[in-house]
Amino acid sequence: MSKVPMTVRGHELLQEELKKLKSVDRPQVIEAIAEARAHGDLKENAEYHAAKDQQGFIEARIKQLEGKLSHLQVIDVTTIDAKGKVVFGSTVELSDEDTGKNISYRIVGEDEANIKTGLISYTSPIARALIGKNEGDVVSFQAPGGEKTFEILEVKYV
Repeated sequence: MSKVPMTVRGHELLQEELKKLKSVDRPQVIEAIAEARAHGDLKENAEYHAAKDQQGFIEARIKQLEGKLSHLQVIDVTTIDAKGKVVFGSTVELSDEDTGKNISYRIVGEDEANIKTGLISYTSPIARALIGKNEGDVVSFQAPGGEKTFEILEVKYV
């Protein structure tokens, strides 16, 4: 399996979630199972079944996170000399050629993407159009709502 790019912050968030699952959530659910067992008949014990279900979700998420973390390539954009080009991890200030509005996006890994906070996946159509371009360049790409055109106003590496 090939390496999956992720920013330093995205990597930290995944590690924090994994640590919480292992050190807080897992012990809590084990305690809840033990407490439910103490109540007697397990066949009709809703607390026991709910705790077992929760344990399954926690263990599955732990496996998923460990798998992702083992296949990551953490990219620190602050250490890259991109010479003004748009690269993975960079923040790009754009001007919409149709509306004149300015918008800012940061190009991140798929697991980090959240359009509401301005984080776009490197696999998205807009990110693919932006990567490799410079300040002042005009890029066009096919969006779900039709063709969009943006001018790159500024590229930041933070």
